[in-house]
Amino acid sequence: MESAAVPEHLFPARVVSISRGVFHVAAAEGEIDARVLKRVRTSVSGPPAVGDWVVVESSSVHGVDPRIVHVLDRRSRLSRKAAGARTEEQVVAANIDAVFLVMGLDGDFNPRRLERFVAMVRESGAEPVVVLTKADLCAHLDASRSQAQQAAPATMVVAVNALAGENLEPLAAHLAAGRTVAMVGSSGAGKSTLLNALCGEVVMRTAPVREGDDRGRHTTTHRRLVQLPGGGLLIDNPGIRELQLWADDEGSLEETFDDIEELAVGCRFRDCGHGREPGCAVQAAIRDGSLDRARLGNYNDLREEQRRLEQRRDEASRRAGERKLGAFYKSVQQAKKNRRW
Repeated sequence: MESAAVPEHLFPARVVSISRGVFHVAAAEGEIDARVLKRVRTSVSGPPAVGDWVVVESSSVHGVDPRIVHVLDRRSRLSRKAAGARTEEQVVAANIDAVFLVMGLDGDFNPRRLERFVAMVRESGAEPVVVLTKADLCAHLDASRSQAQQAAPATMVVAVNALAGENLEPLAAHLAAGRTVAMVGSSGAGKSTLLNALCGEVVMRTAPVREGDDRGRHTTTHRRLVQLPGGGLLIDNPGIRELQLWADDEGSLEETFDDIEELAVGCRFRDCGHGREPGCAVQAAIRDGSLDRARLGNYNDLREEQRRLEQRRDEASRRAGERKLGAFYKSVQQAKKNRRW
């Protein structure tokens, strides 16, 4: 039995970048600009994101952009809570295999922020890879690498000097043909320099960090998917100023802090809060130096943040349901008024 032919005016594409409501997509014929229908068919929440696979409808009218009419299911998505007071998901990248968590060793490195990044990636379904840039500027490289490994157990940690192209080989396996990797990190962490080094040419301009505080300047202003010489794809993201988790459950935290979870099994009480309870194996590990007190504090903070987020999401869902019910009630009342029999 022959499969139904796909209409010629419909074709698959992948979102490369987004700028002011225009979606730049890569199709078989090359890159084109497309718009999104207000009621685009999709099983995902929100608008298409960089990395999404979409179905585009070409237009026969001159001067009218093609339209994205369907967003295909995502196999993975890197998300965070949208900045500000809104309880909304912001998809940073879609359909990714790994995420390079980029931190500079010139003052940008922060183990607590790294733990947050790792939890965010674990939730996405992609593999986290810690990339420590500016290794040539670090006087205690082994100590910094050890700190990163403690903050991200069971995660590859690679220290590179991207400017000189040193130690980039461990990243090559993640960038094989057909694979997609996203890069995240703060401004000035060296993401653009790393991208240029992996491409073997300057595809993104760079800027020095500010003097005095080692704070970065934004050189990447929007997300963009770039094809590398070996066939892999890399999504470069602007520096992340604010990062709040967007998780469906506590699984990502348990995986990120699996050392604490394993210690907790040895606590005397099953509901131990790892504070002043007697027989707490977690506190015992802090006392003997095998667990950093700051790591436990960050674990507790992230769990509380996740709990509050879940409450806000439940409240937002309840209000949305009430609005839908109210609209339905009004439509029924209007139908009764218009009835002529």
